[in-house]
Amino acid sequence: MTRARSSTRAQRGDALLVMQVWLATRLIFALLAVWLAVQGRRSIESVVVQWDVAHFLLIANEGYANPQEMAFFPGLPLLLRGATALGLSPVLVGCTLALVCSLAAAFALRRLYGPWAAIAWLLAPTAVFTAVPYTEAPFCAAAFWAWERATQRRWGAAAALAALACTLRVSGLFLIGALVILALAQAWDARRATSARARREGGLGVRLAWLVLPAAVIAAYITYLYGLTGSWTAWFSAQEAGWQRGFHWPWEALANHWEVLWRPTPDHPEWVWVFRAEMVAWLVGLAVTVVCLARRRVAEAAWVGVQVLAFALSYWLMSVTRALLLWFPLWGLLGDALSQRRPGRVGVAAAWIAGLVAWAAQIVWAWLYLTGRWSS
Repeated sequence: MTRARSSTRAQRGDALLVMQVWLATRLIFALLAVWLAVQGRRSIESVVVQWDVAHFLLIANEGYANPQEMAFFPGLPLLLRGATALGLSPVLVGCTLALVCSLAAAFALRRLYGPWAAIAWLLAPTAVFTAVPYTEAPFCAAAFWAWERATQRRWGAAAALAALACTLRVSGLFLIGALVILALAQAWDARRATSARARREGGLGVRLAWLVLPAAVIAAYITYLYGLTGSWTAWFSAQEAGWQRGFHWPWEALANHWEVLWRPTPDHPEWVWVFRAEMVAWLVGLAVTVVCLARRRVAEAAWVGVQVLAFALSYWLMSVTRALLLWFPLWGLLGDALSQRRPGRVGVAAAWIAGLVAWAAQIVWAWLYLTGRWSS
């Protein structure tokens, strides 16, 4: 009885810590946005509406009138359009959704890997994108919980959540692939198990049948674009036309990106550092893939590895720093490392220093985004 109470108390303490970090980071983003608005004598909405947010609002108002907008999946624009129809501010609704979903994603990581994984994710340098009307927060909430449900062999719920994720980003396609590998791994484990319950859970056909649901979402969007354009590659064409994401071999992409790293833009000297961060993020993804493979976590390795490869098949590396937020195995590995930290004053001091450095990094990144200086 005492052990049960102690365990419950520890879980509540972990949940409270995650919520405190979530609240502190969101508060910092809000204060920075207000300060920039006051300093520039602008509305807070104009500070928040940067880059992709403008595209989402345009799609919400006009649909896919511009073929380049087809690069963005319809889930978030549809929600923003619904907010407008109800007389609500789409930017406010988008920010509220991001805040709620970022907390939901953090708790999914806590279920998967423990509280330190969730805290590491909340302190990610690019966490500002989980506090504004971008797709990162809702996608992470849906994808992380889909993975959590799948690991618990609740494949109906996992498929529904994966389908929701597929309305938001093309990354949902990679999620389906990783879930297929996870289903295969579970079926293999069940076949080797001796218990009747484990053998009953080994229905690979049922698991794969559930994954038809999220795959149908991707297929429906491609078919919809075909109806608008007469092209089955409308999404890829939009990516190529608007963001130079046409197909290139990995060595070409890396060579193109390497040149940018040493060529500062006079009007935007900060951009070269953003592109350097893209290279670092890509190398982190490569390292996470290798570590997961070494630990025989093949499905997690596939989830990260296929994205690392996809980024290297473009003209250069772009949006990798934001993709870090989607890579739950990365935050699981960081959570493991933090949970094994040394106790005592040295360990506490190291944890505080690491936390402050991470917080400073995400404040700088938030400033880059909110001032329109971020580009990638």
